Amino acid sequence: MSGLTARRRAVALLMPAILALFALTVTMFRAPAGMRPAAAATLTVAQAISNQSGTGTVRGYIVGQPTGTSTVLRSNFTGDTALAIADSRTETGTGAMLYVQITTSYRSAFGLQTNPGLIGSVLTVTGSLEAYFTHPGLKSPSAMTLGGATPTPTTPTPTPTGSTSAYYAAAAGKSGENLKNALHGIISSGVTKLSYDAVWNALKATDQDPANSSNVILLYSGLSRSKTLNGGDSGDWNREHVWAKSHGDFGTSVGPGTDLHHLRPEDVQVNATRDNKDFDNGGSTVSGAPGNKTDADSWEPRAAVKGDVARMIFYMAVRYEGGDSYPDLEVDDTTGSGTAPRLGRLSALKAWNLQDPPDAFEKRRNELIYSTYQHNRNPFVDHPEWVTSIFG
Repeated sequence: MSGLTARRRAVALLMPAILALFALTVTMFRAPAGMRPAAAATLTVAQAISNQSGTGTVRGYIVGQPTGTSTVLRSNFTGDTALAIADSRTETGTGAMLYVQITTSYRSAFGLQTNPGLIGSVLTVTGSLEAYFTHPGLKSPSAMTLGGATPTPTTPTPTPTGSTSAYYAAAAGKSGENLKNALHGIISSGVTKLSYDAVWNALKATDQDPANSSNVILLYSGLSRSKTLNGGDSGDWNREHVWAKSHGDFGTSVGPGTDLHHLRPEDVQVNATRDNKDFDNGGSTVSGAPGNKTDADSWEPRAAVKGDVARMIFYMAVRYEGGDSYPDLEVDDTTGSGTAPRLGRLSALKAWNLQDPPDAFEKRRNELIYSTYQHNRNPFVDHPEWVTSIFG
């Protein structure tokens, strides 16, 4: 027998033992199932609730402060140690919420007592998936950040049926400037115009807190405040012109100055801080309205209402085209246009429309303005995709 043949036979005899030793080594070093790292994919809240083990990254909307197994505060928060997230920003059922522990290092930035304006914002959090308040939860977070894609695919806007289809019949099949002209005709016809005094009571209905019928939700700060505290003193809420009334110099006269589609309740001081600034990304945090930012000539609203703001601005640019003695309002891609009938920044507003699609609160508001007050609609709440068609 040659030396080469002998070596081959020896290797063949030893191979089963080598493979067995390798398998044993792999088994010894494999972590138990409960100790393995979580999958890299970000979980929805529903997935995190059904998989309460190991470490995971979860993304959801901030919907309140848990205070017990089945109780969650949605306003008037009492602490900074916990928050609840859900796959829908309008979720009210605690069974669909994940309770998140807020450890000391994250409380100043994410505690709801300190930052009530975070309600409705998207939160991405990494931590231990385990019960909290005897409820599906996430504890000992190692990372918490705001923003990111919404936690579940956006449900397409349903095709309008019934009266809504008929309302937009003249716009069917149109795009671009033709669509804009058709929508202008639709939303300018048969409109009931309110006085500026009448706006007070209308806002108490259109912006009513879903969780407390005695309160309204303030646009930028996100606070729930008593309907009776409307006025001009510190601690009151007043009427915020989202399209700043100096941009076109229309003041509070009947028409653009009293159009409910861009008037919202806001804290007196926060309203004064926003002043007549354009909208854009960036700036410093606004006192009294966490999640909002501002600089010398622009304002960035909190994440939960960025789309709302954008769609209000696009409505105004389509509704007011220079007829009826009103100014011709246009959206441009700049800031600091002063008293010119323009408001920006177009690129930011288009992005916000996509990032923050219409939610139940915004849709209810649009329906109430149509059915009870002005009898016209904001078409971009019904069809947010028309923003891209008209404004690029």
